[in-house]
Amino acid sequence: MTLLLIGIATGISTLIGGSLALRFKEKIHLILGFSAGAVVGVAFFDLMPEEMQLGSKFYDFPILTSAVAFGFLAYMLLDRLILITTTVESGHRGHVGAGSLSIHSLLDGIGIGLAFQVSTAFGAVVALAVLAHDFSDGINTVNLSLFGTGKPKIAFLWLVVDAIAPILGIIATMFFRVSDQHLSVILALFCGFFLYIGASELLPDSHHRYPRFITTIMTLLGAAVIYTAIHFASF
Repeated sequence: MTLLLIGIATGISTLIGGSLALRFKEKIHLILGFSAGAVVGVAFFDLMPEEMQLGSKFYDFPILTSAVAFGFLAYMLLDRLILITTTVESGHRGHVGAGSLSIHSLLDGIGIGLAFQVSTAFGAVVALAVLAHDFSDGINTVNLSLFGTGKPKIAFLWLVVDAIAPILGIIATMFFRVSDQHLSVILALFCGFFLYIGASELLPDSHHRYPRFITTIMTLLGAAVIYTAIHFASF
């Protein structure tokens, strides 16, 4: 039941992000800045130590760090492929971009479910990062769909699909369990995913929207909140 409630919360976060993208564009930079710090904080302060501790029983550290790098580069290639596809002049580019983000959200849900297989505290921290990420996903889904189709109704439909996707991902993890050996590699990959999302998507986007010191403060605040949450969760 807890996992389902978290899944619903991620869907609501996506819907809120998409709605605010249409109404309060002038304040989005602050929220994105905070989200960037939160997502990068989860990668450095939680995912990386967890996968190192879990995987040290099965792999050498270079293998685990290589898995982080592979996750970062794989997500970069996927992101660039989406960018190339969505900039091609065709009537379907808005659908492709929004659909790809929905797939990302599905993977976010799977990540939450797998994190809860490690521990409740770990799953809660990852869920917080996904909530921040899915908020920005809602924004980007609306923007890509509107850019490609110019139709708010279609953008809203894609927003609903994107909101449902993490719930489906969480539900999927209820039907299988992953061994500690394989889970450590998966966590390393997700660490790379989160590093790319935070450092290459959220952080530049927030600064581009409003290149002021307050945006940087929000990023530091996001990282500090995650660090504090992890610190208290470890007791």
